[in-house]
Amino acid sequence: MPTVVLGVTGCIGAYKACEVLRELQRRDVDVHVVMTEHATRFVGAMTFEALSRHPVFIDQFALGADGDIRHISVADAADLLLVAPATANTLGKFARGIADDALSTLFLATTAPVLVAPAMNVNMFRHPAVIENLEMLRARGVGVIEPGTGYLACGWLGEGRLAEVPEIVDAAMAALQRRRSLEGESVVVTAGPTVEDIDPVRFISNRSSGRMGYRLAEVARDRGAKVVLVAGPTALAAPRGVEVVAVRSADEMAKAVLDKAAAAGIVAMAAAVSDYRPAEKAASKVKKQDGGQKLDLVRTPDILKSLGDSKEKRFLIGFAAETERLLESARKKRTEKRVDLMVANDVSRNGAGFASDKNAAVLIDAKGETELPLMSKRELAERIWDRVAELRARP
Repeated sequence: MPTVVLGVTGCIGAYKACEVLRELQRRDVDVHVVMTEHATRFVGAMTFEALSRHPVFIDQFALGADGDIRHISVADAADLLLVAPATANTLGKFARGIADDALSTLFLATTAPVLVAPAMNVNMFRHPAVIENLEMLRARGVGVIEPGTGYLACGWLGEGRLAEVPEIVDAAMAALQRRRSLEGESVVVTAGPTVEDIDPVRFISNRSSGRMGYRLAEVARDRGAKVVLVAGPTALAAPRGVEVVAVRSADEMAKAVLDKAAAAGIVAMAAAVSDYRPAEKAASKVKKQDGGQKLDLVRTPDILKSLGDSKEKRFLIGFAAETERLLESARKKRTEKRVDLMVANDVSRNGAGFASDKNAAVLIDAKGETELPLMSKRELAERIWDRVAELRARP
């Protein structure tokens, strides 16, 4: 039975949290409730204790029945943290890492997926600070259940009303299903650029930051997979709970990927692998001289093609980063290299692709094409793994 931690914050929509709790229970979910002090002014803790049959967590300094630290034990037990309603105050705390009550402390402590259902006055919801906080949370992988439009408790008409109970519960159940979609799988993800040395000082590389591959690895981990991340040089911190294999050149990446792929059911090639390398690396720094300078280049291993040629039952995800004829090139690459799912993106687009936290893409597979608008790379990673789950579920 999955465990959902239901966070309840201080607004009139708190009464709907009781209905959310009961509906989750009808779907065989064990619900534990965490309330802010302000939430208890709208609905009493005893109500949630009676419905959930668990003590309600309000005081972050109160120890559990076994003397455990509750914001840690409850965070560890969660398969999902669902905050409904989520006030502007709580969203701000989540976005800025402020932990001054039981719920905000638990938010920082949990590794489970998080869903928030905002509820507030329309002007509050449209305030730049709230918009920015929600964007920050989305970029970090927090799911947002958009509020409804209608008459608000304050008497105004507009956005900000807590989403309807069935919508909240459906989103929670979908998040729980996502949580298990890669359970037991072994996944290899590549990320970042490769670096091809000219001499001890200079090299050839590209603008990849590694963010897309890192987000893919993190989401796969969060969905229950055992993940190996083969990463070229990046400035990104290694994701926790993921085996990281650091490489530099295309040859090193090919060796690491082909070695790790032998035990993997899914390989996602998000790295920007150099197509060419210098024919020879100079032993010492090449001195500048009058006139031009020639650099002989040779092809690097085509890792994606090698994986496709020996794929057997392995599911293969490829990436096509293009500046022109995007779909034409991606379709051809998918067919020629026996890729199950090709992620095509235009890296010349402003605000997307290399060195950006956002991306837009077209997912191409044998069943069709799905265009995805500009979104955070974390959300794009979620959508990619959603599509993988759909394709693998088909006979």
